[in-house]
Amino acid sequence: MAAAPLLPTHRRYVNGVPVPQRQTLRMSEKFMVLLIVAAFLFVLVGAMFFLPEFREKVVGPGEPGDIFRPQPPASPPVEGLKFHQHDFDPVENVARDVVDSPKSRGKQELEIEQEKVLQEARQVLNKFGDDDVKNDIKQDKAKLQLQREEEEKRKQEEKNKELLEVNRVDTGAVGVSGGEPTDQDTKMKRDKIKEMMKFAWDNYVQYAWGQNELKPISKRGHSASIFGNSAMGATIVDGLDTLYLMGLMDEYKKGRDWIATNLKMEATADISVFEVTIRFVGGLLAAFAMTGDQMFKDKAVMIADKLLPAFNTPTGIPWALVNTKRGNGRNWGWASGGSSLLAEYGTLHLEFAYLTELTGNSVYLDKVKRVREVISELDKPDGLYPIYINPKTGKWGQNHASLGAMGDSFYEYLLKSWIMSGKIDNNARRMYDQAMTAIDKMMVQKSASGLTYVGDYKNKRVEKKMDHLSCFSGGMFMLGVEGAPEELKNRYKELGTEITNTCHESYIRSATRLGPEAFRFEGNVEAMSIRQNEKYYILRPEVIESYFYMWRFTKDPKYRDWGWDAAQALEKYCRTPGGFTGIRDVYNPNPAQDDVQQSFFLAETLKYLYLLFSEDTLVPLDSWVFNTEAHPLPVKTSIGAKDSHANDRR
Repeated sequence: MAAAPLLPTHRRYVNGVPVPQRQTLRMSEKFMVLLIVAAFLFVLVGAMFFLPEFREKVVGPGEPGDIFRPQPPASPPVEGLKFHQHDFDPVENVARDVVDSPKSRGKQELEIEQEKVLQEARQVLNKFGDDDVKNDIKQDKAKLQLQREEEEKRKQEEKNKELLEVNRVDTGAVGVSGGEPTDQDTKMKRDKIKEMMKFAWDNYVQYAWGQNELKPISKRGHSASIFGNSAMGATIVDGLDTLYLMGLMDEYKKGRDWIATNLKMEATADISVFEVTIRFVGGLLAAFAMTGDQMFKDKAVMIADKLLPAFNTPTGIPWALVNTKRGNGRNWGWASGGSSLLAEYGTLHLEFAYLTELTGNSVYLDKVKRVREVISELDKPDGLYPIYINPKTGKWGQNHASLGAMGDSFYEYLLKSWIMSGKIDNNARRMYDQAMTAIDKMMVQKSASGLTYVGDYKNKRVEKKMDHLSCFSGGMFMLGVEGAPEELKNRYKELGTEITNTCHESYIRSATRLGPEAFRFEGNVEAMSIRQNEKYYILRPEVIESYFYMWRFTKDPKYRDWGWDAAQALEKYCRTPGGFTGIRDVYNPNPAQDDVQQSFFLAETLKYLYLLFSEDTLVPLDSWVFNTEAHPLPVKTSIGAKDSHANDRR
């Protein structure tokens, strides 16, 4: 049988073992090999541009060819480690740059090294995070918070401007906003007083809205007999201008709207002519003078017209009380012989004179001018004005003179009438200087330790007692220095300084550092109460009022220190969760509370504290004069002389 031809798969045998035979490649097979080699070379060259190790060598970091991931800046500063300031993660980059090794390294080995590098990078960052990074982040947050606060402040200012446009006209009023102190300590104190005002107001709104006053512990409304039996919103009217001066415009707008729609003065019981004049008429006139809102003027005129029947007496001396329904008046039953009281009928002049200026109706000014004419023509025992007078006969009552209760604000209005007139009401100024000379001679006393005080004069004897109400006189004496006869100027300064100091002593000698209703100078006791019924404090403003005037005229920092001390005492002993309350014994470190937030606390006490810590540009004393309830009325030379209200007269 012939042998078969050898095929490629056939093998030859060596020592019985098959051996592959070398074969020649065909053309197609050579082509495939060439393609494989070309593909390998293409991948190898591409790797030089795409793999990190080769790319950084060929192209370099950060050059145009690097389009795959952002690179950190060369030699980054410390802040370069902040996560939020760059679009790369420093930990991940460090790890990746170190660990992106040739693929020949095993997967497990790469993971171990990557974790090691990550840990080292985090340790470095944590080191910086404890100081530089954290401090920088804290500063960034503070800057952001400041920006937010400034934006909120800007928005609030814009909102305030919108609120102020409600029924507003240009009054020419100056100094009714601003006054922010330049130093941070004073600003902090002023802001605290503002917070106290907002707290007192917010609680009144929550628990006694529309009522006359707030009972902060009982959390309900309160009304004294001076307001009759009606809810007339005394706190709203009394506190409104304080809200305005402090820039609490949302609160101001709420109060303004209540007055516009609810204030009608329709009490069926008798109301106090004096209290309604200084709180309601004075508060409304101040709001009008500051804002130009016609509604306030209209409401003031409406209320004043309801008080006019009180002047229907044979002498023109008004009754203490008037019934707005029946149109008749009477005096307090406890007043000596049915008398009218000096501080009440003598403390109407500012408000009624301004009403005539605004309306052109002379009836208001005529009423108070008649009162002054009657008392100026009467003989004054020992040069003093007794606190009682019979409105029918025009004769003085018992011989009792006081710079405190039942007498105080009469003297204040003599001086302030002169100021408000543009210092042309010389009759008022003459009466004031004569009265102060007599008081200095007959009623001013020195204690054994040298404290100056003003006692009541009764039957030619001086009582060794001073009322808290009398403490306003320290500020009054300083206010009266300008325009005084030369021989009185220094004495007025001396009295202002010494009386204010004595009243301050009455505060700091108590356990609460708040002053009593009256304090005595008997035996070893000086500037302290010894009777239980004189130890209470009802949020009165008179001492702080004198601090304010003394600061304005002397710039002695002790008056601000004294005011801040009183503010802290108010916070500690008078603040409750529901508002501020009076206390029954200033000498008790744990005093009982009387549960009344007086409307004058918002109108006077907090206003004078706020102004004490404000610049003089807020309510400047050459443009404004405060009524006895601390409602600012314009001095005629600042607004009235320009006759800015001429077009408003009815």
